Amino acid sequence: MDTIRITSGKLKGLTIATPGGKTHPMGARERLALFNMIGEYLPGASVLDAFSGSGALGIEALSRGASHATLVENNTKAIQVIKANLKKAGVNEDATVIKGDVYEAEGQFDLVMADPPYDEYDDTKILVLEKLVQPAGILVLSHPDTAPQMPGMELLKTHQYAAAHISLYTKG
Repeated sequence: MDTIRITSGKLKGLTIATPGGKTHPMGARERLALFNMIGEYLPGASVLDAFSGSGALGIEALSRGASHATLVENNTKAIQVIKANLKKAGVNEDATVIKGDVYEAEGQFDLVMADPPYDEYDDTKILVLEKLVQPAGILVLSHPDTAPQMPGMELLKTHQYAAAHISLYTKG
């Protein structure tokens, strides 16, 4: 089983497991860039880590001051890894793990982070993520090509890191 490190915050340097298989953990450089983009939105935020995989984005958000993280993943093995990682990080009290399809998720969050598997990436399906963002909330989307149009949301910025593009949207 591979591992990755939390890049910053109170858990900086913590090594967590990845589930392997079809999951593609975001690289450390990309995670660091993503969290530098959203740092001002994290303190006290409710966060959704969509397509959680290892739970790294949710754990990183908690490490940097988010008040609660909800992690959604549909793979049973990944769910086991997420729960073990949350326990190892000592943040399982601040997190909720949901086994299921994020496209069917309910609720609204201050910050939604979505790093969908690129081999299953679908511009039309990701439009559903907008409903999960609270008014004035933020959506962070990792995507393979140009930033998709998200009705009801304003694109704030896009950065490219290797094959990944990370776009930041706000719901005004």
